[in-house]
This record gives sequence, C-alpha cells and structure tokens, in this order.
Amino acid sequence: MRPKNAMMLMLAAFIWGTAFVAQSVGMDYLGPFTFNGVRNFVGAAALLPCIWFLECLNRREEEKKGVREAGAQKKDAGEKRDLILGGICCGTVLFVAGSLQQVGLQYTTVGKAGFITACYIVLVPVCGIFLHKKIGKKVWIAVALSLIGLYLLCITEKLAIGKGDILVFLCALVFTLHILVIDYFSPKADGVKMSCIQFFVCGVLSLAPMFALEAPEPGAVVKSLGPLLYAGVLSSGVAYTLQIVGQKNMNPAVASLILSLESCFSVLAGWLILGQRLSAREGAGCILMFAAIILAQLPDRRKFNG
Repeated sequence: MRPKNAMMLMLAAFIWGTAFVAQSVGMDYLGPFTFNGVRNFVGAAALLPCIWFLECLNRREEEKKGVREAGAQKKDAGEKRDLILGGICCGTVLFVAGSLQQVGLQYTTVGKAGFITACYIVLVPVCGIFLHKKIGKKVWIAVALSLIGLYLLCITEKLAIGKGDILVFLCALVFTLHILVIDYFSPKADGVKMSCIQFFVCGVLSLAPMFALEAPEPGAVVKSLGPLLYAGVLSSGVAYTLQIVGQKNMNPAVASLILSLESCFSVLAGWLILGQRLSAREGAGCILMFAAIILAQLPDRRKFNG
C-alpha cells in the first residue's frame, strides 16, 4: 500500500464525513432543495479547472504519440454519447438520493445519517443477486450485522423509528442504484467529466422544487456560503479528485476500507462541532454497522492469496 495514496483517500473520507455537518448547518437558513441545488452547481464549477488540467495532459500525450489512430473520431463520438447519457442518468439518481439525505438530516443526527448512508456499501453486493452474481457467506453475515446495527441505531425502545432515519435509509437504497449506474457507465466515459455533468444535472433538477417549495432568498444563500462552499468545492470537487488519484494503482478493497471511515468521521464531527451525542445503544449500532461495512469489503481468501 502506498502511504501517499492512502493519505489521499483518508483525506477524502474525512471531507465526506465532515460534509454532513456542513449539510446540517447549511439548512439553518436554506431549505434542503436550495442547499442541494446551489451545492451541486458549485461542485460542477469546482471540477471545471480539474477537467481543463486533465485535458491539457491528454493533449500533450497525443502530441507525443503523433498522428491519431484511424477511426478515433468515431470512437470519440461514441464516448461523448455515453458521457452525456451517463451524466444525465447519474445526475437524476443523485438528485433523488441527495434530496432524501438532505431532507432526512432535518430530523436525525449527523452521526446516524453518516452510518445509515454507509449501508450502500453492504447493499451493493446484495443487489448483485438481481444481476445474477453469487453472494458469499461473508456478505450475508455483513447484512445480518448491518440489520442488527440499524435496529439499535434507529429503532427506539418504544419500537418507533424516526422520520429522518427512514429518509436517510431510502437515500442509502438510492445511492446503491447510483453506484450501479456509475459502474455501468464509468468504463465507457471520462469519470471526472461525467461527475461534472451529474452535478450540473442534479442542480438543474433541484430548481423546480426549490422555487416551488422554498422560495430562496439571496441573503440566505450568503449566510450559508461557508457550508455551501465546503459541501460543493471540497466534498464534490476536491474529495472526488482525491479519490480518483488515490485509487490509482491501489488495491480496490483496501481503498474501499479507507473510504468507509467516512461514517466514523461523521460521528466525530457531529460530536465535536455540533455537540450531538450518541446513546450507548446507538453507539453499539454504529460499531456493528462499521463491522459490517468492513466485512463486506474484505477480499475473499482466494483472491487475497492469488
């Protein structure tokens, strides 16, 4: 494992985990759709310099290679179609997931939201059943642990579940679909460009409910500028780029384990910054869910030895 790459992924996980605080604080003045809309437009803009830089590097490589291959233009046209279609599909799913998460944060704590959202790491392999993929015992154990953890984290002693917890869990389900959509399109298109398009699409889709339900004011946006910039520039732009660079030439299982620390950082940030504390019951739920997250990502013994 390369220490430099691991540090990049750790920083990305830290940014994503603490971004839950920014999302929560940002709604002191803005509604969830307004916050998500502005945040995603900021995120799209933050990726533009990165795209320009990568384009410059690609041009230099092409100039070194000389004449382009025959049929390259036709290939570029196909990649462009996949890029646009992938960006639209990812952006639409991201809008649904982000909206559920942002609304849910109004009714639950930052730490609980972080761990419930992280359920997608366990749910993704389970969804492989519908894609005719075999599910090993390890994943089923992880599912059982995560269900027990969710029960302890979300279900009160009166056997009631909070509205915010339900919304964030639905968000985790939609994020599972988001990962599967990305998995389908990412081999066909440039990842950074597709991410930029998905942020823009998500921002555009947020406009209708934003103006219909919330009537945002410029003054409120200014008051929430700090959280918006943190969530938009750092969480969307910087952390995404760190993930791409950090995962290069690194074991995917190890990379996923480091990124899953996002859920732990969300709990710490909620405690240190917002003073949100978890009960012993909720803490036990977090521990079980984190164990499930790690177990779901550990490589199989055969793959590890091979």
